[in-house]
Amino acid sequence: MRILWAEKKNVWCVSGSAIRCYSCKDYTASCTKERECSYDDACLTLRERGGMTYRQCMKYSDCEYGRLAQMFPQVSSFTFKCCNSDLCNSAPSSATSSVIGVLASLAVMWWCIH
Repeated sequence: MRILWAEKKNVWCVSGSAIRCYSCKDYTASCTKERECSYDDACLTLRERGGMTYRQCMKYSDCEYGRLAQMFPQVSSFTFKCCNSDLCNSAPSSATSSVIGVLASLAVMWWCIH
């Protein structure tokens, strides 16, 4: 990050790029709300054992288990992922549905050949 001083206008300019993250708290994988984060943020996905998933912007320096346990005291057991590209905290695509689609396509091709 570079901080530049514009002398004539007395304005601080911060160069750096912010990322966009999904921002929601729910039991489903249908989060569509997006949020612009700060330049030093990452996208957090935190899943508690009971099924609740938190998606939000988070300071990258806070992306460690001990710190997150302090920030989410209501969550007793969780897994988490922090990432630093636009909308990287989306719900994972279903690998099962992809495999089923490929197998169905192969079955149709086999049926057409025979």
